[in-house]
Amino acid sequence: MMQEISIVSMIFTAALVLICLFLVLAPFFSLNSYLSFANKGQDSATNKEVLLSTLNELEFEYKMDKISHADYKNLKKQYEAQVVSIMKDEEEQMTSQTVDKDLMAEIEREIEASMKSYQNKKGEGK
Repeated sequence: MMQEISIVSMIFTAALVLICLFLVLAPFFSLNSYLSFANKGQDSATNKEVLLSTLNELEFEYKMDKISHADYKNLKKQYEAQVVSIMKDEEEQMTSQTVDKDLMAEIEREIEASMKSYQNKKGEGK
């Protein structure tokens, strides 16, 4: 009898330890993927804002004759190219979300059509 209790308690203890380990370690694995996804969107928005404000500062410094015309043109080209790249990425993300919405709407229409045909068949069987 004593041996049965110790085996049951060992199994219960092992299960409890595994559950605790899972609860402690699971957030670390899913958190990294969430953070990388969330940071990507925030980083591009932040970078875009920083680049736009840098362009404004660059123009201000050029008008104050703090930098040469050649430097102004080169820096402006570089920053504008980076802004354009970020804006294209944002546009691609928006169009992929639009495609997903269109796809979901089509799937919903197909489900509704199949439900109507099922109801019509069910009504014919009566």
